[in-house]
Amino acid sequence: MSEAIKNRYEFVILFDVENGNPNGDPDAGNMPRVDPETGLGLVTDVCLKRKIRNYVEAVKADAPGYCIYVKESVPLNRSDARAYAALGVTEKDVREKKKTDPDLDIRLRDWMCKNFYDIRTFGAVMTTFTKAKLNCGQVRGPVQLGFARSVEPIVSQEVSISRIAAAAETDAGNKTAQMGRKYIVPYGLYRCEGYISANLARKTTGFSEEDLALLWQAILNLFENDRSAARGKMAVRELIIFRHDSELGCAPAYKLFEAVEIRRRDAGDPAPARAYSDYVVTVDEEHLPKGVSCIRLG
Repeated sequence: MSEAIKNRYEFVILFDVENGNPNGDPDAGNMPRVDPETGLGLVTDVCLKRKIRNYVEAVKADAPGYCIYVKESVPLNRSDARAYAALGVTEKDVREKKKTDPDLDIRLRDWMCKNFYDIRTFGAVMTTFTKAKLNCGQVRGPVQLGFARSVEPIVSQEVSISRIAAAAETDAGNKTAQMGRKYIVPYGLYRCEGYISANLARKTTGFSEEDLALLWQAILNLFENDRSAARGKMAVRELIIFRHDSELGCAPAYKLFEAVEIRRRDAGDPAPARAYSDYVVTVDEEHLPKGVSCIRLG
């Protein structure tokens, strides 16, 4: 494996949606997620991590070291079993072998981190190992994302749609179109903040510079291979990265996030924003804390 990263990072992702549903809420009939107190739109960290995983899987195609642990239709214990097989143990005898091999937990954890990109990046809860009373069942990953939140309140619109195709033979003679509905956000600009711990990368997962470059690439292409009618026109507009000169960092994260300002281009325009060009994004780079540099991608 390559050497783990040596620098702490914080980053801000700016992405927008046009006539789409960026993240439906199953508790609200799949309406776009919203903060009921402020009216701001929400996109969960889980949603964004899924898109990162999908991009890495598409680009690397399960190349050695870049398998994906949390993926559709693949039981987690199937991947856990690969680690057992690689180290010559089974789920039945692992407790006994742990008594004579005190480093078995670490070797299992390291094997999973080495082979699965998303464990190396986000960490994981590996229930097979937890049930076996091993200390490697829960791994904290160095990369963490918060919820994305829209810059301004969103308006969820319900759009009625019709279908004329019959679903079954018994409906073939019914000439009445079936009605349905979908929800859209006419336009919304979302901001997501993230963190990368070099300390956790060094001590736990081995997240490397190559992994970091792939993460930036995946973020910039979050929606490029994830098109659907429900999500409409979505795009990552900018990725703002703050790099510290040390492993533990040179300044609190909130000070760096406060340096990123998003405002309307025409503050007096009462019309709702309908394009990214309606906003101006600035970073107060002149007053960044000592030891922190800024990189803007997108």
